[in-house]
Amino acid sequence: MNEKMNVLFIICDQLRADHLACYGNPDIKTPNIDAFAEGGIRFANAYCTNPICMPNRSTIFTGKYPSIHGVRCDGINLDTKIPTFTQTLRKCGYHTSSIGKIHLNCLTPLFNRKFNSVESLIGWTFQPKEKRPVLPSPYYGLDEVDLVLGHGDAVTGHYLDWLEERSPELVDSIKNRIHKLFQKSYYDTQFPVELYQSSYITEKTIAFFKRFSEGYYENKHFFLHCSFPDPHHPVCPPGKYKDMYNPEELNLSPSFNNTLDNHTILGEYLENAYDNSAYIRKTNEEEIRKFLAYTYGTISLIDFSIGQILAALSSFGLDKNTMVIFTSDHGEICGDHGIIFKGMVHYRGIINVPLIWNVPNITEQNSITNSLASSIDIPTTLLNLLEIDCKFHPLGMQGHDLTPILKDPNSKVRDQCIIEEDEDFKMKKGMYQTPMRVRTMVSKDYRITIYQGREDTGELYDLKNDPHECNNLWHDKGSQELRFKLLNKLLHEIIKIQNRYPEPIAHA
Repeated sequence: MNEKMNVLFIICDQLRADHLACYGNPDIKTPNIDAFAEGGIRFANAYCTNPICMPNRSTIFTGKYPSIHGVRCDGINLDTKIPTFTQTLRKCGYHTSSIGKIHLNCLTPLFNRKFNSVESLIGWTFQPKEKRPVLPSPYYGLDEVDLVLGHGDAVTGHYLDWLEERSPELVDSIKNRIHKLFQKSYYDTQFPVELYQSSYITEKTIAFFKRFSEGYYENKHFFLHCSFPDPHHPVCPPGKYKDMYNPEELNLSPSFNNTLDNHTILGEYLENAYDNSAYIRKTNEEEIRKFLAYTYGTISLIDFSIGQILAALSSFGLDKNTMVIFTSDHGEICGDHGIIFKGMVHYRGIINVPLIWNVPNITEQNSITNSLASSIDIPTTLLNLLEIDCKFHPLGMQGHDLTPILKDPNSKVRDQCIIEEDEDFKMKKGMYQTPMRVRTMVSKDYRITIYQGREDTGELYDLKNDPHECNNLWHDKGSQELRFKLLNKLLHEIIKIQNRYPEPIAHA
């Protein structure tokens, strides 16, 4: 690459791949993302390394698996001693910025006052400005941060100051909902589109492009992390987006009636799931139709925002020299198998994420690849595309370089993806279930999943012949040889990704 590239990295929260028209959804309207996909390469088989926000976002920043960087579940701050690819970019002369959600520190209340979080919802919402959490500078390698915390219209951070200048009466409504953030899957909002958090992120992103084009950053190149908190539940699309989709006209998941009641592990958990939680529980047709309609409305608003952002990138003359990446931190089960939300179930709706790259002079228009890719590959690929010497890369990055696929969609760089998950689930009546560890391997044709402490059972799905994962082959006598083969491969992959640091300092 002859000239240094800028990077625009756009990420959504809890957006599954098939909730975009370019990924085959027949109901949703996402013309701007579709047009962007036509201008670059779309990965049909990209997977997160963990289907929960903090672990997978930490993986994207560090290039390490959750079991290595330590954020094995939500509620664990990413250790500031662990190097990030954004720190590498800063050292190599880039101006690094983030607008929107980051979530490398905890959002929700901490168990113990000896711990601290600079991304605390409570700290940013209820403290006066002079007592709010202070973000270190740089923050995980980010020079400049416009922070958005929360979901739906219960959103705080720097956004709250922006909103207070425009509509102070709406600030109190946010304070009333922060404590009830996950009590509903959807609701109606009183926010107009122009004051909703997506509009804030769009406005701030365009303002960044303007500053950059005017030379504000001293001729540096930029990395911009543009992060939308939607469509993570609760969903509450504002304005016309609320009624954009008729719930009765939407297609439900083909597996909606293929429930997990008889699942030897998940059936018991779902029977006792905590209602006001962000994690999986049962749903019904009435709820899921409304939830789906509001989710689609929220995604269409994101699509509109992305259209504005990409148009601004072009209008400031930055598009010819800016790599643009679009993805999500994880998906949403959204009615598959009669359940809703995320966590502990590794069905494709949760683990299969959108991943679209547009790299000037490298990616060809309207390219689609079926090659496997993982969130952990993003930072490695990005640094290599920017031709940053490996000696400057964070030590111990574990991802693959996707550049061969970007150049030729038929290329392959991996034959499997590993998904890790460690969870502590809150049950009804304040009780806690035994912590569960889940490990999954996805290959071109199969998904195999094992659960801690359950050697007698697991999940094995033929993704080619059973794309909606309705027929578990784990106990199928004709599939035993296949199961042993995949388990053996999974075992060796888990061994391979274990930490090799620190290195020995003496001879054996």
